[in-house]
Amino acid sequence: MKIYGNRQLKTLPGQATRPTSARVREALFNIWQGEIEGCRWLDLCAGNGCMGAEALCRGASEVVGIEKNGRACTIIKQNWQQIAKPEQQFKVWRGDVIVKLKSLVGEKFDRIYFDPPYDSYLYLPVLKSIAKYQLLSSTGKMAVEHNPKLWQATEIPGLQISRTKTYGNTTLTFYLGT
Repeated sequence: MKIYGNRQLKTLPGQATRPTSARVREALFNIWQGEIEGCRWLDLCAGNGCMGAEALCRGASEVVGIEKNGRACTIIKQNWQQIAKPEQQFKVWRGDVIVKLKSLVGEKFDRIYFDPPYDSYLYLPVLKSIAKYQLLSSTGKMAVEHNPKLWQATEIPGLQISRTKTYGNTTLTFYLGT
């Protein structure tokens, strides 16, 4: 897998961590163009870490990733180490995303990317936790990747849908804090 700047990333074989497609990655970073430099990025259900890696390549000051799969966490760390500049920080946390979000209380992120397994139960609990713990900065934006046949985006108290873009079987729903 290659990302911004023609950098090669490692990934697990198979679809256990289903990396975000190049088309969707490119679209997201075009939408958020000029907004990544210096931001704090939260990558939820990080897979192989390609979205956090893209954010580091584009100048994010800090990237935090949460991933349940231990082998994937090892690959994320390797991928981010090869990309991060000395002034950039990153952390990879292994565990259940809902449990790990509690550890972030008091922190604010400028960009949050959430890409769980499409058929998971995680969408509403994670969105509610992000709103409850106020993890999105006052000018922050969040993108949620999903298959619209399996989950329909909804507004919840504290998060407002700002736009939706569909790319084949993948939809990105964008949220703002309220």
